[in-house]
Amino acid sequence: MNIYALSSGRGPSGIAIIRISGKETLNICKNLTKLMKIKANEVNFCKFYDTKNGNIIDPEALLLWFPGPNSYTGEDLAELQIHGSNAVIEALLRALSEQKNCRLAEPGEFTKLAFQNNKIDLLKAESIGDLINAETELQRQQAVKLVQGNVSNYYNDLREKIIKSLAYIEAKIDFAEDDLPEKVLQAAHKSIKEIHEEISKVIEDNRIGEKIRDGFRVSITGEVNAGKSSLLNLLSKREVAIVSDEAGTTRDVIETYLNLDGYPVILADTAGIRETKNEIEKKGITLALGKFKEADLNILVIDNTTTSINKEIKKMINKDTIILLNKSDIQDKQNHKFDVDTILVSIKKNKNIDKLINKIKEKLGKKFSSNNSALITRERHRVKLNECLKEIDKFLKKDQNKDLELAAEDLRMATRHLGSIVGKVDVEEILGSIFKDFCIGK
Repeated sequence: MNIYALSSGRGPSGIAIIRISGKETLNICKNLTKLMKIKANEVNFCKFYDTKNGNIIDPEALLLWFPGPNSYTGEDLAELQIHGSNAVIEALLRALSEQKNCRLAEPGEFTKLAFQNNKIDLLKAESIGDLINAETELQRQQAVKLVQGNVSNYYNDLREKIIKSLAYIEAKIDFAEDDLPEKVLQAAHKSIKEIHEEISKVIEDNRIGEKIRDGFRVSITGEVNAGKSSLLNLLSKREVAIVSDEAGTTRDVIETYLNLDGYPVILADTAGIRETKNEIEKKGITLALGKFKEADLNILVIDNTTTSINKEIKKMINKDTIILLNKSDIQDKQNHKFDVDTILVSIKKNKNIDKLINKIKEKLGKKFSSNNSALITRERHRVKLNECLKEIDKFLKKDQNKDLELAAEDLRMATRHLGSIVGKVDVEEILGSIFKDFCIGK
């Protein structure tokens, strides 16, 4: 069966790209173009026709044909570059649907074929999806590193080291009567211990890879009417939250995704902290405190015109806090002093908000900076590494003079868990969850 799909975005656009993959790709292209000969790995200038009535769909188009296995999918693959109007796109997709043994691709099916044909591993497949969906510079940089295969190589190297140690142990089991040097088992044990230490360090990464991929959580907290919702709207550059002079307007958590100068941020506006008898407002305050605790960074907004600060607000001040003294357009002298980063701003007048953005970047950069590239970008990777670590723990605790067979099985399981990260084992059960998030034409 051959598959096809629109790989570029929907029109109108200058150019649209449609992909075809499968054994009969070349014949399908000949049917659609009426070309007798199509050059491989070169640009073919052509017209595309409706095979039912012979009408021209696009009079000036390009065709690229890549014979397998030297293609993205590992099968024969073609890219049809056409004018990107919705009418042209729909007409060509309809013409493809009328070809024998040709169907619309499922989401991620092109990349799934690439994986199944050993063109890419699972990590690279995931990173291609991340590169497509990257919205910030940090996300793009991380995805590029993964696409290049450095992380895959790291996990493969770890796996090979475990396999090498496993080979030593299995040699001892299979040739028990032979006088194998004792240092063979000692070397295996030492190597596995070093791997255990290395994986432990990788796991203790502050989840930087996942945070870059999904977004850093920043919570806006403070007293009522301090300017929290106005700050959310200002940073979002749109009306996300309702702003009112009435105290307690914000009762639920309002979240928005932002690109703050390359940093992916999930910004949460929360209910004002105060004593209240209103049950709904109490629930909002509880949610606010929850967002405060789970946030990577907190922006504490305080009204600079006031002379006192709520005791509960004071308790929320810590090293992960940026204090905004708002309403400097009314009171331009700092009324309150703190031992943490403090910025005097006017949200209404957009004064010193650039300093806030720079401070957010600075604190996130310091908190999550590392000399090493992020090796874990998804929860799936973290789960498999933890499972690998558990098996290695079992191995290290065993008496290798008595439990060699069981120790060997521990290492086999450890290699399976590592292998499942890059797809070195049977991973059919996780393919669906990985590729379902891809766009149709990829």
